[in-house]
Amino acid sequence: MNAIRFYRRYAGVVAALMLALCAVIPTAQAQTQTPTEVIRQSVDSLMSELEGKKDYYAQHEDELAKLVDSNMADVADFRYIGASVMGRYFRAATPEQRSRFVKVFRKTLIDTYAKGLVTFDYKTLRVKDAEDAGRYDDQASVPVEVVSTSGKTYPVNFTLRQSDGQWKVINVIVNGINLGLTFRNQFDQSMRDNDRDFDKVIDNWAPKVDTDQLEKGGDS
Repeated sequence: MNAIRFYRRYAGVVAALMLALCAVIPTAQAQTQTPTEVIRQSVDSLMSELEGKKDYYAQHEDELAKLVDSNMADVADFRYIGASVMGRYFRAATPEQRSRFVKVFRKTLIDTYAKGLVTFDYKTLRVKDAEDAGRYDDQASVPVEVVSTSGKTYPVNFTLRQSDGQWKVINVIVNGINLGLTFRNQFDQSMRDNDRDFDKVIDNWAPKVDTDQLEKGGDS
């Protein structure tokens, strides 16, 4: 399969799911919902939001990006994700550098999701019951299956963390590939390549996903 085409397909998978999570959920209600309920309601909202509008958004990607950006804040914990991606370098960064990286990281993700959403031809999204995320009591994993019109199923797992009574997404695993870990490794490599110059790394941040690895899948 052509690598660019495959990347677009998987970008669309994640885009579809992340936009599902971006559906507007009143904060008070989200605080009383389980992780599965939060995602299931978001998926249902996505289907109604995109019905008959895909062609429109394909021609107005800026509007779609704004929609994703405005709604994502209620569902994704970008500060937590940004700190996780910076990893061991987080403490050495200044508060300004940390905030700037979170802003840049957020924009790159939103742009990718917005572009991928209008290219991936998905048929349905299946949300399964949440599972224990492991050693942390305040985390949960919600598995979702994205089924394409060709019938192929793409497994995606969302890791959510409870903060102030509200569940928020902090990581995504696509076909066994841990995207959070992938981005963290890329940030680490970029720091090494740029003599640990935070500003240079942030200014040139452009995360990539190994398409061959995504196609083969992983065991994260």
